[in-house]
Amino acid sequence: MRHKRSDFPTGFLFGAATSSYQIEGHGFGGAGRTQWDDFAATPGNVVRFENGARACDHYHRYEEDLDLVAAAGFDCYRFSLSWARVLPEGRGAVNQEGLDFYDRLTDAMLERGIKPCATLYHWELPSPLLDMGGWRNRDIAGWFADYTEVVMSRIGDRMFSVAPINEPWCVAWLSHFEGHHAPGVRDIRAAARAMHHVLLAHGRAIETMRGLGMGNLGGVFNLEWADPADDSAGARHAADRYDAIYNRWFLGGVFKGEYPALALKGLEPHLPTGWQDDFPTIQAPLDWCGLNYYTRKLIAPAGAPWPDYREVEGPLPKTFMDWEIHPEGLYDFLTRTARDYTGDLPLYVTENGMASQDVIKDGSIGDPGRTAYLDAHLDSAKRAIAEGVPLNGYFIWSLLDNYEWSLGYEKRFGLVHVDFDTLVRTPKASYHALAHALKS
Repeated sequence: MRHKRSDFPTGFLFGAATSSYQIEGHGFGGAGRTQWDDFAATPGNVVRFENGARACDHYHRYEEDLDLVAAAGFDCYRFSLSWARVLPEGRGAVNQEGLDFYDRLTDAMLERGIKPCATLYHWELPSPLLDMGGWRNRDIAGWFADYTEVVMSRIGDRMFSVAPINEPWCVAWLSHFEGHHAPGVRDIRAAARAMHHVLLAHGRAIETMRGLGMGNLGGVFNLEWADPADDSAGARHAADRYDAIYNRWFLGGVFKGEYPALALKGLEPHLPTGWQDDFPTIQAPLDWCGLNYYTRKLIAPAGAPWPDYREVEGPLPKTFMDWEIHPEGLYDFLTRTARDYTGDLPLYVTENGMASQDVIKDGSIGDPGRTAYLDAHLDSAKRAIAEGVPLNGYFIWSLLDNYEWSLGYEKRFGLVHVDFDTLVRTPKASYHALAHALKS
């Protein structure tokens, strides 16, 4: 690996990231049913009908996994909490076994000198709340605030940082307009309401944690650079609409108290009454902003109703997800976010990584391309820092191979290989390269 820790400013943090449903094993510890259990049980939604019932069995193997975090030299571990593990019905009775697990997990991080960086929600909505409308129902903001208070009253005193919701675009648009993720809805009215309610819930959670006396609270946004597929005005306009929906809606709501006109053109007729009055809550002040970045898309008109865009295959090398490798996009987002939205607020790259095909030989596991991918994106991070962007840390997705949602267990993002039959963990070449870099 070209980079080493000393190439970055003093105090710059390196971490690895995971999510609850993808690694814990949702069939353990009294967890309630989630929308992903339902989605995966519906034929055609998930490869081989696979689900997160066992996943990586992190619920029982978390100490082994945290040993891997520590041995690599990471400063931080970004993990998420399962709403349904804490509140099996989404509201009401608390599952003490679930709270006890997160209590043990937190202490195990601290015992190893790892900073706990929590995310309250990474897509595993309790099924009883989906029955009540889920993210389409405005009441979800209150339900989420109540859940936040329950779990952070228990472990909030030991968190290094907390963000309410991972990747609001995926929670709202991908899941309610495109229908690719649970609950698998394809409806513009549902999408518009989810787009707004996810930010309202974010704000209510921030307010709740401030009320508990907590600090170092942030928001995590997934961003995807959009370039026009050609030089035509139509492609430029389509890319701008894509950017408005994917990127500017969520950053604009949280940091400017407004939604972009290009997105409102299609969504405003479907937003809930009085949506403009919610911005004081949505804009609850943050201490940092996290950016999840993986790829860019080339966009062209689709010849369809609004939003009238489609993706066009690009010419760049691709990951095993068939995503273009475009590290310049990370630099572009870091500089644009600081310039247009966050100013001097600290930024973190809260996810960056790639899926690759592992090469297993003589007991070792190579992951061609991952080290080069990380190096290239760290180049972009260093370039942004050199130009004054207040970037304070970088988290790699993911620590472990895991349940990759609708793609089941066949897309491997991990620094550590997981044999999903035996659950044996084996660090890959990229893990060893990173460990050397972080200790240099």
